[in-house]
Amino acid sequence: MRVKSKTRNKNILLYADSESDANVLYATRFFCPDPFIFIRTAKGRRIYVMSDLELDRARTQSNAHRVLSLTKYTKLAQSRLGRDPRPADVITAVLRDLEIRGVTVPGNFPVAVADRLRERGIRVSVVRDMFFTERLYKSDDEVEAIRRTMKAAEAGLQAAIEVIRKSTIRYGWVYYRNKRLTAEYLREVVNGTIFDHGCVPVHTIVAPGKDGCDPHNPGKGPVPAHRPLIFDIFPRSERTGYYADITRTVVKGKAPEEVLRMYRAVKAGQALALSKLRHGAKARPIHQAIMNLFQRRGFTTGRVKGRMQGFFHGTGHGLGLEVHEPPRIALNDHVLEDKMVVTVEPGLYYWPIGGMRIEDTVLVTRSGYKNLTRFSKNLEIR
Repeated sequence: MRVKSKTRNKNILLYADSESDANVLYATRFFCPDPFIFIRTAKGRRIYVMSDLELDRARTQSNAHRVLSLTKYTKLAQSRLGRDPRPADVITAVLRDLEIRGVTVPGNFPVAVADRLRERGIRVSVVRDMFFTERLYKSDDEVEAIRRTMKAAEAGLQAAIEVIRKSTIRYGWVYYRNKRLTAEYLREVVNGTIFDHGCVPVHTIVAPGKDGCDPHNPGKGPVPAHRPLIFDIFPRSERTGYYADITRTVVKGKAPEEVLRMYRAVKAGQALALSKLRHGAKARPIHQAIMNLFQRRGFTTGRVKGRMQGFFHGTGHGLGLEVHEPPRIALNDHVLEDKMVVTVEPGLYYWPIGGMRIEDTVLVTRSGYKNLTRFSKNLEIR
């Protein structure tokens, strides 16, 4: 059953830039690098308050019903206060002009602004968890936006794989064009290709060998042969703002038996999780099933010699205008529902062997799932 909207029929107020704030971008579908005032009235009217720089663009390119002048309300607040107004003073002037006495704001709303609004007699109610619960459920257009971003991510990954395929092995290291191949070079290949496809790479992970033991280690240095190399790629579309997320682990050369065992376990764990995805599936049993599978195959989880080893992160997370958003697939009570987009990314990490992670992004459906990731899951590159 879909989560009830927490903002419907309420006056909502947002104050942030839409480049970095997913709620503002979701509400406006308008990219703006500077904070601006957005109001949606209880009757659904969308009102922007924009600087002179963005005023005309907002009027022609946004979904606003009304676009108001920030300069006008700044001067109005200044005349009332006899000093340069703060953002809350300008917002107060706008709200009073619109005859709005109370607003609902998200949990990341600026505290100082909220406090000042309350001092000015404006009632401010805070939604402390997901502000637009509608964001949990992706429309066909949103799914297509994620799929397009995924194509850019896969193109970046394919470009790096081609470099590795053309490389040679010398003295236990991977060489490309007579130089040691490095994580930094592969990251440039991935990121450059993603840029060419109209997307922006975000902290691309290329983690060779021991670096792969820390799931969010970006990776650096020469790439060893016969050792795991993790690619975790999560770009954002420059046009829509939607993310994709894909992880593959490869080995240049021949994978040792211990690495092969990790690969087979992680691939089986992901397949197990995918088989359990459908509308109404609960997160906790999915995650627990993978942990049990790993345990049966001899892969224990815990702290060894001061480091976490095994499977010590969640199975997956929601994805959309943020790379990490609800729901989480872990030891929690989240329930997956039709139209949710989530990642499925079990992993194993053992020092000093390295890490092993495989990640797909999928759309949950009534009867199962639709995989938005097309990239192959081959370990060895000869």
